[in-house]
Amino acid sequence: MAVKDRDRFSTATRIRLIGEQTAARVYRSQTKRQARRSRLTGRAALLALVVCSLIVALAYPMRQYVSQRADIADLQQEKDEARQRVEQLRDTKARWQDDAYAEQQVRARLHYVMPGETGYIVIDPGTAEQPRADRGSADRPWYANVWDGVDKSDAAER
Repeated sequence: MAVKDRDRFSTATRIRLIGEQTAARVYRSQTKRQARRSRLTGRAALLALVVCSLIVALAYPMRQYVSQRADIADLQQEKDEARQRVEQLRDTKARWQDDAYAEQQVRARLHYVMPGETGYIVIDPGTAEQPRADRGSADRPWYANVWDGVDKSDAAER
């Protein structure tokens, strides 16, 4: 027993005992740190708050930016359409400057004929057979039809 007591107070035994106690403390502190690291820390919460506030602060300007880009694209399309329309009108104006084109349009639209030519108008038989409601008014002079229209509108007011 004397050897055991002497061994208990020896320097090597004390150092070994202190090392074991220190190792146990370090192990306990590491497990506590690992347990704490899994939780949300104050720095992480602050970082999340800053990121969320940046997202909220930038959401409206980004929406405005996208909206304005869409408006710009629409206006550019309208500008291109207007440019094409102007080009078409310039082409039409240039064609009307040509006497041959003007003569062709007058003949087609107003049914004009040159002296010595005979003009014909072909009427579609399907449209000629449709009855008109007031066939009797075609046989009278135009001023009689106008006067009847005035009488009818005057009678409608009464």
